[in-house]
Amino acid sequence: MKASPETRRALVSGGSGDIGAAVCKALAADGWHVVVHANTRLERAQAVAEAIRDEGGSAEAVAFDLVDAQASASALETLLASGPIHAAISNAGVHDDAPMAGMSEAQWTRVIDVSLHGFFHLVQPLLLPMARARFGRVVAIGSVAGVLGNRGQTNYAAAKAGLHGAVKSLAREMASRGITANVVAPGVIAGRMSEALFAPEQIKAMVPAGRVGTPEDVAALVAFLCSAQAGYVNGQVIGVNGGMG
Repeated sequence: MKASPETRRALVSGGSGDIGAAVCKALAADGWHVVVHANTRLERAQAVAEAIRDEGGSAEAVAFDLVDAQASASALETLLASGPIHAAISNAGVHDDAPMAGMSEAQWTRVIDVSLHGFFHLVQPLLLPMARARFGRVVAIGSVAGVLGNRGQTNYAAAKAGLHGAVKSLAREMASRGITANVVAPGVIAGRMSEALFAPEQIKAMVPAGRVGTPEDVAALVAFLCSAQAGYVNGQVIGVNGGMG
């Protein structure tokens, strides 16, 4: 049985952040029931879910640490007790920037853990229920840094490049089951993270479009990739970066 608008459920990791919240709202507007995930700040996820419900959508909030395999498995088991999650959006990620010559092992490990181990802990338990439903969408939020590299971000670029490879492989494994897996790779997107990293003059030098993108730019593509219309788009890394490459 294919998922219908009445039964589709989407889980968005890091759903309380700038891009995550925009993705949650876009999916809710398309008729999904959205599970808004946070790491520890449940109140932020609850605020996003409440905003969605105020607009007539359907949403709930959860909090668990994606790096913690046992905590993730327990939380997902509870969610799956109500039926399959039809879309998994792996959006959680962190920066901890430094030139590699001065980077600590803790900085390297933390960024890799959240992006790669977090992706596995989020997506792996959901795949067989998706396969049984004969419908599934996996969308990972990558980065232009994973395509081009970036000074001071060897850890982040490595994590995102690894994510891109994992998703391409997953697409090949699950395509025959009605499941697609794609990467949306943003460039510089407006929000707390980009404001702390880049000055306006840097943006103009880096981005051919001469401006930052918006979380809604990213969310629109994620929503399309989760739709029935995107069923033949699979194993792709699609940039949302204003022409950066």
